[in-house]
Amino acid sequence: MGLPRLCVVDTNVPIVANLLQKPDDSNCIDSKCILECIKYIKHVTTTQALVIDEGNCIFNEYMKHLTIGEPGVGNTFMKWVMNSRHCLPANQNVRITEIAQNEFEEFPKDPRLADFDPSDKKFVAVAIACSENPSILQATDCKWIKWAPSLKEKGIEVKFLCPDYVKANYEKKSKRK
Repeated sequence: MGLPRLCVVDTNVPIVANLLQKPDDSNCIDSKCILECIKYIKHVTTTQALVIDEGNCIFNEYMKHLTIGEPGVGNTFMKWVMNSRHCLPANQNVRITEIAQNEFEEFPKDPRLADFDPSDKKFVAVAIACSENPSILQATDCKWIKWAPSLKEKGIEVKFLCPDYVKANYEKKSKRK
């Protein structure tokens, strides 16, 4: 399977990509995962494959976690988003409707998604609002494993860039419950 034509990029993808320049020994993210995130970040920026919301919900989250001017592929991605977001085609800069904080009209009303992380709902809302079915790129958030099948039924592909890491951490967290 090739690289997706359009992508919604979860914030953890550029954060992990930054680990090439600033390794963090406190986590278990391997170089294969970091390099996969870099590959997808480069794909998104060179092909202008990003889908984002026109109200800046995603952009604002990127700004909280990434630093323009600092070394790192993720920070370079942030600078690219800052400079390019208004130049994206209309179908890649979509309108989503926030009806309450972290609650979006476009987010599926599905009981299997009732415990969906509120701060991640914007990514799903953007994917649904885009008429061209972008994939959601996900690096290390293991909770998405539980939600991916329900999202797939709604036509949303979650592309796990670090599947071994995500599966291992999901299993660890499931055993703790």
